[in-house]
Amino acid sequence: MTLHPEIAKIVATLPAPPPGPIDPAVLRAGEEAMVPPPAERLPLHAVDDATAHTPAGDVPVRIYTPVEADAYGLLVYFHGGAFFLGSLDTHDHVARSLAKETGLKVISVGFRRAPEAAFPAGLDDCYGVVRWASENGDALGWDGRTLAIAGDSSGGTFVAAVAGMAHDEGFDRITHQVLFYPSLDLDFDVDRYASLRENAEGYGLETAGLAPFNAFYIDSGADPADPRVSPIKREDLSGLPPALVVTAEHDPLRDEGELYASRLREAGVDATVSRYAGANHGFVQNFSWIPDYYRAFEETAVFLGLR
Repeated sequence: MTLHPEIAKIVATLPAPPPGPIDPAVLRAGEEAMVPPPAERLPLHAVDDATAHTPAGDVPVRIYTPVEADAYGLLVYFHGGAFFLGSLDTHDHVARSLAKETGLKVISVGFRRAPEAAFPAGLDDCYGVVRWASENGDALGWDGRTLAIAGDSSGGTFVAAVAGMAHDEGFDRITHQVLFYPSLDLDFDVDRYASLRENAEGYGLETAGLAPFNAFYIDSGADPADPRVSPIKREDLSGLPPALVVTAEHDPLRDEGELYASRLREAGVDATVSRYAGANHGFVQNFSWIPDYYRAFEETAVFLGLR
């Protein structure tokens, strides 16, 4: 299928990247300027900013309560942005939609970003918040059952890495992992996956941009050979939580996400791949206003056994 016409219309208007080095401050400011005011956001029962006290330090979190209830399952969400972009605000609408469609209390993590914070600061923040959520279940109204983790793009990297870290430390409370078009192999050899060539240009995220956009993270000490950085390189995937891997047809990262799911199945883990036709990288964040793509939130609820 060709790129969805609404997506194609917007991709066609994207300017060429400016010459010279990438300036994180400029790109972050541009993202934040696009965030709608609170009054225009999806209403929920409650949205509260809080601080999670973790071994990695105090981590800002935003807690989304979809409806009033006696208890909730929990979903800890890690936003995308190539490890240096994205924030609680830029991905607020994603967290709200996850809360609404799943009925879970969503905890969005304001982890530290590169280049200001060296690896593994952001990853440690994410893992620390998952542990914090399980240890503070009474205060959060946790039902003691569902504790899912979810993330998009580089947030999906953190999902897979956190799942592995939890398994290695014997922390077995994570029940599900949900990865939206994840970045799972930070070795950007263009011959590694067919999708890196098939979707190299013209779909928003371009293969040539992967290395420079991830350079802030790599240069901070993230070694692409480390399974915490490139979770596809983890040798043993057995014992990890069941996974839903959502991929986009026109995404350079498509094949590594689908390979991760395949390797999980080979290791005896229940793993589902859902490839969205006509979609590009970032569609959950950027194009969920299109009904065909909002369905990713509904599919997440089904995967979690909540529909």
